[in-house]
Parts: sequence; structure tokens; C-alpha cells
Amino acid sequence: MERIIFVGSFKKTDQCPEEVLPEFAFIGRSNVGKSSLINMLCEKKGLAKVSQTPGKTQSINFFKVENKGNIVDLPGYGYAKVSKSDREEWEKMIRYYLQNRTQLTCLFVLIDSRVTPQKNDIDFIAKLGAWNVPFALVFTKADKLNQLEVQKNKHAFCEKLKETWAALPPVFVTSAEKHLGKKEMWAFMNTHFDQKEVN
Repeated sequence: MERIIFVGSFKKTDQCPEEVLPEFAFIGRSNVGKSSLINMLCEKKGLAKVSQTPGKTQSINFFKVENKGNIVDLPGYGYAKVSKSDREEWEKMIRYYLQNRTQLTCLFVLIDSRVTPQKNDIDFIAKLGAWNVPFALVFTKADKLNQLEVQKNKHAFCEKLKETWAALPPVFVTSAEKHLGKKEMWAFMNTHFDQKEVN
């Protein structure tokens, strides 16, 4: 496993590291399991802070993978018990990062595999299309349902996207508890990090 370290938390995109390395950013609705997934991928339980409270991630958090690239933890979107002004600041910060960060290689959009297609997920992905942001879908918490239900929800979401998208992005099914999808996601990232696939 490559060495992964916490670089820092940044409130603004222009405060983020200036090095020209590929970045894989993670985003999703509050409590979709983003921090747990990052910790599973990095094999460090406390690397990204996990909380049962929606809106825990309030800044742009950078984790360096050796000297090859960065994993970036973005604030969630959708419901969070925060003030309207705070939520607007987060949305502004996320939008600016996605539209202006030239190092961004791919945005992993996390989708809760336990639920049917949600409007705020679909609407957010539509914005990515308008902004020309490269992204992949990551269905989380796949251990919480049987696999037939997971596949049914994944299929329903992809079919919803096909109503407005000519082609689907890469799709991953994951479980932080079972380490499901870890090998596949690292293989995808390593095509840009230029490292050997994780075993």
C-alpha cells in the first residue's frame, strides 16, 4: 500500500496546494459514507473524520498519495444542519473548486445504494455536465442491502441518467465495511497515478 498522508484543510480553492498533480475528489450528499470510503481506500481508519452528524466536512481536505497525486475530500451537498449562509459558502467553495481546479482529474460522486434515485443527486450531476467536470459514480453502503436490491437501485439511477446523458460515466459499487470496490477504484486512479494496482 502506498504511503498516504494528510496535507491540510483549506477554506478556499486558491489556498489549496499549487503542485501540478492529478486529483481525485470525493463528494456526495451528507452522510453518504464519504469519509468511511476514503478511510477504507487509504487503509487508515481515522484519516478522514467520520461523523453521524451531517455536514461534518466543512473545508477542502487534501490527502497526498506518495508523490503521485492527491485524494480530495469535499463538503457534502444537500441536507445539513447548518445555517443558510454557511451552506451557501460551501456551495460557492465547491463550485469554484470544480470549475477552476485544473488538477482535478475525476470527481467521484457518491450515491447511497440503499435508496432510489434522489433529485438532488440528479440535479448535481446535471451541473457537472454544464461545467464539463469529469466524474464517476460510486454507489456506497452496498453491504447494507442484498445484492439484488443494490443492483436494482444502481440500475434505476443509471436509467434515470440516460434520460439526459448520451453515455454513462464509470460506475463503482462499494462497501467501506467489506472493502468492496477498493481494488477497482484504485485501478482506475492508478491509471493516472502511474502506480501498481493495490492488492
